[in-house]
Amino acid sequence: MQDSPVFLDRAATLDLVDELTDRAADTGAQLVVFPEAFVPGPPVWIDALPVAGDAEWHALLMRESVTVPGPACDRLAAAARRASVVLVIGANEREHHGGTIYNTVLTFGPDGSLLGRHRKLMPTHGERLVWGMGDGSDLRVLDTPAGRLASLICWENYMPLARFHLYTQGPEVWLAPTLATAEHWVASMRHIAREAGCFAVGVAPVMHRDWLPDTLLDIEPLRQDAQEQGDGWLLDGYSVIVDPTGQVLAGPLVRERGILTADLDLSALPARKRLFDATGHYNRPDVFRLTVDDRPKPAISTLARATSGEPTEAPLHGQTIQMPGRSQPIEQAAPAQTTQ
Repeated sequence: MQDSPVFLDRAATLDLVDELTDRAADTGAQLVVFPEAFVPGPPVWIDALPVAGDAEWHALLMRESVTVPGPACDRLAAAARRASVVLVIGANEREHHGGTIYNTVLTFGPDGSLLGRHRKLMPTHGERLVWGMGDGSDLRVLDTPAGRLASLICWENYMPLARFHLYTQGPEVWLAPTLATAEHWVASMRHIAREAGCFAVGVAPVMHRDWLPDTLLDIEPLRQDAQEQGDGWLLDGYSVIVDPTGQVLAGPLVRERGILTADLDLSALPARKRLFDATGHYNRPDVFRLTVDDRPKPAISTLARATSGEPTEAPLHGQTIQMPGRSQPIEQAAPAQTTQ
């Protein structure tokens, strides 16, 4: 799904997601994938404004970000359930009472259940002024009715060890929501499809300076930078769908809104793995070893409750925690889980 969010307007962007998801479902799609940070839009100001001049933009992004669980998450779940599709979408996410925004991809099943949440491990360059780092506990391939799905966000796909960790879990469709809107991203998707022996879907937004709303803060520096750097385009698209041999099935779609579709024959994957299986017969574990610490990384470990029978760690990615003096547990965001 290549489109532009209603920039920094969560409610309007969710309305757009409803519309586009229904439109994709009408084409017969079973898997619908949106770009990186689509709700409520990417921080495109990081290359146009000085570091000291973006505080208001950051505060607006924080206000419009998604909490998991929360009303926006419920809207996305409802969209997946209504269209009966697997819905994968990039979102700016924060904790309910947190002060950090995460670059997150959310996966919903056709019944509206939240199948997975992955936070980008490492924001790229200027993104580190906006997004925090994921803790690696959510690097999982998800079993879904649309196949086994792996998701890495933008330049995470250039992290070979993260890719290898997911390869060991047997992905059938590789999803790469991105802001890397250029021809080289197509080459990256073709390489990953061949290396993983699976289908690859690169999904990018498209955004023009004229689509930025006039009501947003001081929008002119962003429009001027877009004109100087890209003929008015902030983001060019280049969404693409690739088969396991590296052949392009659909796209790339450049500087236009649209829906790319393709029929993915998952039964073709074993033949490709016969030639090359990066974690099987073409691997040398006697020579190379990868250790992955995929445990949740709690922000704190509390000693006061250590003898009370209550949890002693407050997890970064949340779970149900019973707190002293409360009759009901606090429901925090559930960690990403593989469901079947």
